[in-house]
Amino acid sequence: MTLGLPGSAQLVVGNKRVGRIAMRIWILTLAVALLAAALVWMWPVLGLKVATNTFLLGALRTVLIAMAIGWAYLFFDVWRLGQPLSLLKNHRLAAVGVNAGVLLTVTAVLLFGAHVVGVQRGFLISVAGSGEVQGAKDGRFNVLLAGGDSGAGRNGLRPDSLTVASIDARTGRTVLIGLPRNMANFPFRDGSVMDEQFPGGFDCEGCMLNGVSTWAMDHTDLFGDDETPGMSATVQAVEGITGLEIGYWALVNMKGFRKLVDAFGGVELNVRDRIPVGLPHDSFFTYIEPGVRKLDGHDTLWFARARHGSDDYSRMARQKCVMSAMLTQLSPQRAVLNFQKIMGAGADMLSTNMPSSEFDTFISLAMQAKSQKMASVSLVPPLVSTGNPDIAVARGAVEKAIDRSEKPPAKKTGKKAGTETGSEAGQGSAVTGGSVGSLKSGYAANDAEDVGQVC
Repeated sequence: MTLGLPGSAQLVVGNKRVGRIAMRIWILTLAVALLAAALVWMWPVLGLKVATNTFLLGALRTVLIAMAIGWAYLFFDVWRLGQPLSLLKNHRLAAVGVNAGVLLTVTAVLLFGAHVVGVQRGFLISVAGSGEVQGAKDGRFNVLLAGGDSGAGRNGLRPDSLTVASIDARTGRTVLIGLPRNMANFPFRDGSVMDEQFPGGFDCEGCMLNGVSTWAMDHTDLFGDDETPGMSATVQAVEGITGLEIGYWALVNMKGFRKLVDAFGGVELNVRDRIPVGLPHDSFFTYIEPGVRKLDGHDTLWFARARHGSDDYSRMARQKCVMSAMLTQLSPQRAVLNFQKIMGAGADMLSTNMPSSEFDTFISLAMQAKSQKMASVSLVPPLVSTGNPDIAVARGAVEKAIDRSEKPPAKKTGKKAGTETGSEAGQGSAVTGGSVGSLKSGYAANDAEDVGQVC
């Protein structure tokens, strides 16, 4: 009776006041749970809002713990009401065993649920940034995705991979804008801290885009109370190059990224050429062989970052293939099954200035983007010279790619979707460094209307 309808046993043979309170709480809990399930079924975004609200998660955790304690008390009370000492030995042992088993099962489930909720809440608190909420600009969210490693000789986590995800705020359709780490002589956003220091552009000796963060970390006094001057300076550079207003940034630690892929059970990728894992002098040096393969976190990371035997721009193309594959393959169902592993990887993987109140917005957009074609444009040769870039050309290419994404052309007879523009040249050329295309003609995934297809 206590398992199916908590408090009912007390109403029959015990403290009726305790029974009434327990039954009212149970009925109210069931009503709230059913109402919540119905609302989430009709409006999934509501579920995302709850799942990313730290206050509501904290309240839910407290409720689950209280229910575990209360239910355990009810089980102990009904065991007492059963007068176990009046039973025969075998009956007494059976009653104790059954009661203890049910009590432990119920409380364990509730306490585990409280633990899972607590893990998610802790993850949100640890990852969420302290930045202000930024609305969409001209109907789009522009998010800078940076990837890097921390290690000896590096001041913090230096971003070596830079991609702007320009996301349609209504449909979730996304354009990936790749920026090469070795770009030099570029301007910063007008009026920014870095623009004041480099009014003629980042033209110092040996200064490249991936060095902006290091320069800023060496001159933190210029950024006042800014806790992330390296990323703030990098954002100012990206805005100066692309002409876009960056609302948020996310910095991905490659070691955490590897754990994340493993937590999801791997990613399936089309390996078009032998991809080196490590460098020739590494003890673990080997190759990922060609073919459609499901790669673990270690190999996925090397697929995305390997440059031995290829070039930076081929690597950028492979990174876009990984982003596209992860977006389409990583499902909510797999996330639930691997929840704790993902939370553990995420805490080590990501830092961002995005407040937790915005997480549900971008999760919802990501779910919409799964069914959309992901487009790309990269500010690399032959479109742009990285040593002395034509900023007008770069900004024009970005604007054109976004316009094309918002108003995709009608399908052309005799052509596969996604083979127009830069990807058209890439489709007919050789595979270089694991990417379709070449340094001279450009890599298909770096300029495509459908990254998934050209990968």
